[in-house]
Amino acid sequence: MRGFDSERVAFLINGVPVNSPMAGDFEISQIDLNAIDRIEVIYGGSDSKYNVTGALGGVVNIITVKDQKPGLRLGGSVANISALPGKYYEKNNQRGDLHWEDLADTQNATLSGSYGAETFSVTGNIFANRAGNHFVYKDRIFNKIRRKIGNEVWDLGGSASFIRNLPDLSKLILSADGYYGDKNIPTSGYAEIKGKQKDFSTRQNIMLDMPRAFRDDLATEASLSHAWKTLTYEPPTGASSLHDEHIITAINRWSWYPLSWLALKSGGDYRYSGLDSTDMQWRDQHDGGLYLTLEIKPIEQFLIVPSIKAAFNSNGAAQVVPVPKLGFAWFVTEDLTIRNNYFRSFKNPDFEDLYWPAQTDVAGNPDLKPEDGWGADLGAAYRYKIFSLDTTLFAQYTSDSIHWAAGGDKIWRPSNVSAAVFLGLDSKISVAIPLSKGPFSKITPSFTYQYMLSDLLNHNYDFFSMLSHQFSHGNDFSSGKRIPFMPEHTVGFSLDLLWKTGSFLISGHFESERYADTANITLLDSHFLLNANINQKVGDNLTAFAVFRNLLNASYQSFYEYPMPGITMTLGMRFNIEPKQEKPGE
Repeated sequence: MRGFDSERVAFLINGVPVNSPMAGDFEISQIDLNAIDRIEVIYGGSDSKYNVTGALGGVVNIITVKDQKPGLRLGGSVANISALPGKYYEKNNQRGDLHWEDLADTQNATLSGSYGAETFSVTGNIFANRAGNHFVYKDRIFNKIRRKIGNEVWDLGGSASFIRNLPDLSKLILSADGYYGDKNIPTSGYAEIKGKQKDFSTRQNIMLDMPRAFRDDLATEASLSHAWKTLTYEPPTGASSLHDEHIITAINRWSWYPLSWLALKSGGDYRYSGLDSTDMQWRDQHDGGLYLTLEIKPIEQFLIVPSIKAAFNSNGAAQVVPVPKLGFAWFVTEDLTIRNNYFRSFKNPDFEDLYWPAQTDVAGNPDLKPEDGWGADLGAAYRYKIFSLDTTLFAQYTSDSIHWAAGGDKIWRPSNVSAAVFLGLDSKISVAIPLSKGPFSKITPSFTYQYMLSDLLNHNYDFFSMLSHQFSHGNDFSSGKRIPFMPEHTVGFSLDLLWKTGSFLISGHFESERYADTANITLLDSHFLLNANINQKVGDNLTAFAVFRNLLNASYQSFYEYPMPGITMTLGMRFNIEPKQEKPGE
């Protein structure tokens, strides 16, 4: 997401922010993927649709609620993930035997149901997983093949929603989900010593959606949600800790279309977060803001979108911060669109950044400043028949960027780096080729490329003085240090083959070398991953699927000292039972 990690990307579920105030991130593993209807992604800090504070890298809105067609539907799946067994060395350098049980390393099961009627619809989903997370890998410290243990997980969860249709296309939407996980947590990526973590979380939301609020040119939506998350951690030695988190969120958005060339969109959000933590004691905060966005179309081919939000945070150094944005779109032809955005991005530190107590190797920093920056992008999207091209040039500057690093005393602490700069190019090309002869109905090759130049600056350039410097890596910047975990080149390709009863997808992903620290001392090697997916219908209600990951058995690390699996294979079946749709005239 434009060089930013998950803590700097705003995650939403059905339009409601779900990032943790404790750690700043969001655990996607707590959602049943089968319950997701679609995912909306907005790159960069230009979002004026949801106007969520802290979305430096962008917005990911996971939509799980949708209207159901009339009738009863049932679905589900079962799957097994196999890791490739191999010979390895124990930590005492004794040879370990092959573990054939790794062929049944992980199991997953899901079940879903929905019912649609004229005035209402209801859905429900449940899932369960058992994961050994055992696999052989290369220990880069001792250059030996090891077997990963101490990272076992079992978890389960579910979700439900109810939609009541009201007059004038309005809807009342109730939704809830829950999750429980029992996890072994290794003290590091290579360690066999582990702690025990138990997670429980639940969310409840009520939303009123009114496309016609009292009049035809006015629309609104309002939601109220509560989230509760508790995490219990038992370390290998010492006392256990409990982190109990409650979040109440209220959102109201309005849209008014007074003229054919003008739309006014306004609204506000409020969130109260309370954390009762063994380590951080009681912490709470109030945050949110009010915004106003105009969509002005002076001529049919041109759109101007100015927006301003007054964001507040009770723990922030600045209590109220204006966050302006300005967007342009030029619809050159029916096939070509050019867009240009300018925006401010702002994010306060999370609770762990500020308040984590000084322990043996980790400590928070109560003197942290908020991350504050400016950005711009220029992009073009071209769609012509079977061909599509989307490319964007972007630049983003963030002052007081927060990064964790170990000091001379070996204690990891967060600190404000003077500035972080992201400059890059993001492109995607795809061609969807329909076929009338042969076994395939369509073939779609695609190619993606991202160039990311990232720098940590020692001197406190502001955004506008930075523009006067040359944008070349390490040239005219005081340090030339790259931002941790940011590859300079990311390349992807895929080939998607469709036939009447199935599909085959092969995809590749390359990342150039990355650094694991702000000093750029610890290097993570480049890697290339090759994956394949196969789906085939078996009768009217069953689909068999297979997923092959890391087919070339590449040895790589996602983070420093956190090795990833070699070849894995997933085999499974899905079933889907739907009422037969009557054809016209029957």
